[in-house]
Formats: sequence, C-alpha cells, structure tokens
Amino acid sequence: MGFALSDLQLTSSAFTQGGAIPRVHTGEGDDVSPPLHWSNIPERTQSFALFCHDPDAPLVTRRGSYGFVHWVL
Repeated sequence: MGFALSDLQLTSSAFTQGGAIPRVHTGEGDDVSPPLHWSNIPERTQSFALFCHDPDAPLVTRRGSYGFVHWVL
C-alpha cells in the first residue's frame, strides 16, 4: 500500500504552530485537553492516530536521542 500526501491539517485555538502549549493544557497545570480542529480530511478517513513527541525532553534511557513520547491516542 502506498502513502499519499494530503493537505490534512490539525490546529488548535489554544496555541500557535511551533508555540508553547499553555500551562493549563499540561501536567503542570490543570491537564485539560486543548481544543483541536481537523481540516482537509481525506475522503474515506475512518480514524486518526495522534502522538505527542517532545524532542527536548530528557531521555529516560540511554538508548537513543529521540526525546520522549508523552502520549499516544
């Protein structure tokens, strides 16, 4: 099965692209999920996978330099 690029976009009114996530949406704050908006969803899409990767987080192990995945949905 091939992979096709699309114009799919995921945005949030809580923060800008590349901007800091407000404290209220973190474990240091109220840990409230930020509002998310999906647009340009490809036809026949049935589900999404979303993960939060933090490339600047300290590593838990010394196996690599990939940062830390906080959660996967």
